[in-house]
Amino acid sequence: MKKIMSLLALGLILSVPGMAAANHTAPDTTNGTQREKAPCDCHEDGHHHMMHKDWQAKMEERQKMLLSWVDQYTPEKKAEWTAVIAEKKTLSNQWMSPENAAKREQWKKEKMAKIDQLKKQFDAGKITKEEFIKQAHGGKEMSHWKTFHELRLAVEKKDNKQSSLLLNQLLEQTKQHNEKIKGLLKK
Repeated sequence: MKKIMSLLALGLILSVPGMAAANHTAPDTTNGTQREKAPCDCHEDGHHHMMHKDWQAKMEERQKMLLSWVDQYTPEKKAEWTAVIAEKKTLSNQWMSPENAAKREQWKKEKMAKIDQLKKQFDAGKITKEEFIKQAHGGKEMSHWKTFHELRLAVEKKDNKQSSLLLNQLLEQTKQHNEKIKGLLKK
């Protein structure tokens, strides 16, 4: 059970660099500037490779696929989608900028303190595993990824009504994510 909790905590720690990988630039710690898509010279296996070009390419591909679905199922919301995606990129760039490194570290410390507290409650038997996972993820349970997956299935089934519904739901989730990042930037 402790291994599961440790893996969950590790997964949350590794999710923060995932947000960094969404940005097309990486901070250069030697002089505090940004560098454009420098090739990875690391030789690590496992999760690390997802932090570089293949992850960025995958996210770009998903965005293109998403916008093509918007064109097909909810063309009246194309402008809104475009604005929300542009805002998401801008906010991500701001969040990952060197100026916000202290805020990111503070957010990470607060998140890990919360997880440690939840782990103590779980170990003491005060909360269940499901409650631990739900609270550790802030109650959202990775809903945007789940919605995207459901949307992909609806598109494959050519279910126009469900695809339209899920696109609208994903749009709202993306807006909520943008608001969360704005809140983190204001701290």
